[in-house]
Amino acid sequence: MRTALTIAGSDSSGGAGIQADIKTMTMNGVFAMSAITALTAQNTTGVTGILNATPEFLAKELDAVFTDIFPDAVKIGMVSSRELIHVIAGKLREYGARHIVVDPVMVATSGAALLEPDAVTALETELLPLAEVITPNIPEAEILCGHAITSPQEMEEAARQISENFGCNVLCKGGHNLNDANDLLYKTDGTALWFKGRRIHNPNTHGTGCTLSSAIASNLAKGYPLEESVRRAKEYISGALAAMLDLGHGSGPMDHAYALDPVWREEAAHD
Repeated sequence: MRTALTIAGSDSSGGAGIQADIKTMTMNGVFAMSAITALTAQNTTGVTGILNATPEFLAKELDAVFTDIFPDAVKIGMVSSRELIHVIAGKLREYGARHIVVDPVMVATSGAALLEPDAVTALETELLPLAEVITPNIPEAEILCGHAITSPQEMEEAARQISENFGCNVLCKGGHNLNDANDLLYKTDGTALWFKGRRIHNPNTHGTGCTLSSAIASNLAKGYPLEESVRRAKEYISGALAAMLDLGHGSGPMDHAYALDPVWREEAAHD
């Protein structure tokens, strides 16, 4: 069995973070492992507390994984401090990690900044250059390229700039009232590929970024090329959204396990 490691924060309500990552990796056929960067107290209505791991403990988590079950791919999500980013980048270089997918979690859905300025600099200088692909949404891409994105043409220009600046492939995600559900993959060889998506009218979108990046990492771990990994990941997240799970009082989670045997699920629902 192929393996994948998620380096991210914990979501106590299970819809995002390492919980979403582990569910996604499992459903995409790889063995999931985790290194937790932070504990969060959160649910579908918001975050009420964050407790960061210490750099020393995060280093021990990463050593424990890489020295025993070496991951075939690595997904990196929420990392809120410069010190933790420095530890992650150092360990990835030390162990020669491969197929690194970075979801640059920089801006909350509310628009609030999640990283201090020195952490943004560390992300840009230490972590992004190690990535095979990064998956910014529109607000995150605007931070990385330094200008507003208001059209598909500006998405292409922004993705090109980001790719050239940091030396990685860039999947610039649509949404945020721009370009519907279409994503743009800009590759380091200068080619660009649009992935058309169907807009699913489901208000419960908690954890979509975590899920997409984890699904990409899972498929890279299984040996699929980047374009196919993105295509398969978008197909998976579309299915999880289309299942129309409705939990919680806010923006709820997707049904990560939508593809489980329907007979088993029906029996479980009636137990």
